[in-house]
Amino acid sequence: MMTDRALPVLTVLLAIFALWYAAAVWMNAKWVYDQASRAGTTVTLAEVIPQTMAQPRPLLPPPHQVATELWKGVAAQAVTSKRSLVYHGYVTFRGTMMGFALGIALGVGLAMAIVRFRVMELSVMPWAIISQTIPIVALAPMILTVSNQMGIDNREVPKAIISAYLSFFPVLVSMVKGLRSPDQMQLDLLSTYGASQGQTFWKLRLPASMPYFFASLKVAIAAALVGTIIGELPTGAIEGLGARMLIGSQFGEPLIMWAALFAAAILAGGLIVIVGLIERMARARMGAPA
Repeated sequence: MMTDRALPVLTVLLAIFALWYAAAVWMNAKWVYDQASRAGTTVTLAEVIPQTMAQPRPLLPPPHQVATELWKGVAAQAVTSKRSLVYHGYVTFRGTMMGFALGIALGVGLAMAIVRFRVMELSVMPWAIISQTIPIVALAPMILTVSNQMGIDNREVPKAIISAYLSFFPVLVSMVKGLRSPDQMQLDLLSTYGASQGQTFWKLRLPASMPYFFASLKVAIAAALVGTIIGELPTGAIEGLGARMLIGSQFGEPLIMWAALFAAAILAGGLIVIVGLIERMARARMGAPA
């Protein structure tokens, strides 16, 4: 049974690696041919392929080079070193959690207000939707400028705002849907028992919204990480995975950039797994099936 589930995943992974290696040979071969042309020699395809796999600054690093650089950044450095991806990952993680918490608070708060007050739905919801059409790359420098004008010197604050900007919307939409998921019969039953608006919220609407809430958190945590990385780019940060990617790009070190990119992907996967575990514990505590 386990083999049947693992086989499709392994097949897709092998296909991705095969395409990746083929693309690396194709993109990195130009450098090999240029070097041979300058030396006045010719090279065969059998000679080109090995040389495309071990270039110090390849256009497209093959998987084994990225894995080696990732290992060097994670295991071959002290975690306090400025070259350690663990250190930079912690900086990004810290900003992500700040923005994630702010995004949850904003999304849940607005959802509660929208469900409770009709005027909030008519006035706030359209603006929340419109806000997501603004490119965050263009918005990030504006947030940084406004923060500086307000005398906020802490670089964590602009990153948290950008992260919250991306993460609050999925929480808002899902919570509005979840808080409205109880049907009219259930609402009428509580009304018959004389339940107040607050009791209806805590006893019916909030528990009914939990599946929607946790589903939105898995999207929001990934969006918060993306927002934090984007926020590290225009702030002139020298710490964090986003800053590491920028340094790799500016100094022509693609291996550094790709290793930081995969470190960010691993961090995102770990955060989503943690959210899933918290969801399972919450569902078990509420008596829902696993």
